[in-house]
Amino acid sequence: MKRLEWLYQFLGSKKFTLGLFLVLCLFLIPRTFVETEDIQLGMWGSIIFGLLSLNLALCTIQRIKALTKAVIILHAGILMIFAGVVISSFGYVATVNIYEGTKVNEVYRWDIKKDVPLGINIMVKKINVQYYPVAVKVGVLRGQEKFGLFQLKTGESFQLEQFTVRVDALELMHAQKLDLSVFDGENLIGAADTLGENTLPSDFPYEFRLVAFQNPSLKRLWVDLSLSKDSEIVAEGTSEVNHPLTWGEFSFYNTKVDADKYGLPFAGIQITNDPGVPYVYAGFVVAGIGCLIFLFKRIYGYR
Repeated sequence: MKRLEWLYQFLGSKKFTLGLFLVLCLFLIPRTFVETEDIQLGMWGSIIFGLLSLNLALCTIQRIKALTKAVIILHAGILMIFAGVVISSFGYVATVNIYEGTKVNEVYRWDIKKDVPLGINIMVKKINVQYYPVAVKVGVLRGQEKFGLFQLKTGESFQLEQFTVRVDALELMHAQKLDLSVFDGENLIGAADTLGENTLPSDFPYEFRLVAFQNPSLKRLWVDLSLSKDSEIVAEGTSEVNHPLTWGEFSFYNTKVDADKYGLPFAGIQITNDPGVPYVYAGFVVAGIGCLIFLFKRIYGYR
């Protein structure tokens, strides 16, 4: 009985807490120096957080008469967060590279180190790149003759006789070109690019060429995704690094964009299955309520 009593007191002690935090640091620090797509803590991480949960629960029980309600609520919130971390260990992270305009149904799971079917098709409909305003030079041809050269920034306009030409965007993903809009007065009469494609009237006398541009700074990068199952689209939307497309238990993040040796663009997609997220968020709310109650009582002197 004495051994059980000692074990009960030790598992809820501050010494055990400090020891667990030391072990957690030793476990996490090496992972910061290893480049990997697998962000799950695995079995050992779950064991450490499970022991932290046990330590906090026993600490609360052993001292419950001395603790204020605010502290008990705070402890409950932290326990929910720890529980969410443990539950998340049953999820996984997967990655896949998808060419623009194509779809895949297999992904690489980092926990089991192999390709597996995801159960749905992932299609990258379009890769979108947006730059901050960049200086460009636009050459204008009338027939086969050079008509003019204009230097300005994307988003700005230049005058071409009675027409106003707005330089909308610089594109470099598929080819080096500028997208332009042409106005006659305040009326939009069509769009054009510097590769010769346009929706302008057939008698429009000018053509545009991209002569030069400064190296642009990336402002935003995102992809348009489509998810389908049994030939039926189940979800569509955009995906970015910090703004995933979410469907069911999956979140789809765009982690990179690149091109292969033939110049074909592809997007790197990270798929996460994290069942512990709702518990972690709920724990943050409960812990936040506990902190607010604690601060309120300290400020106003209530117990």
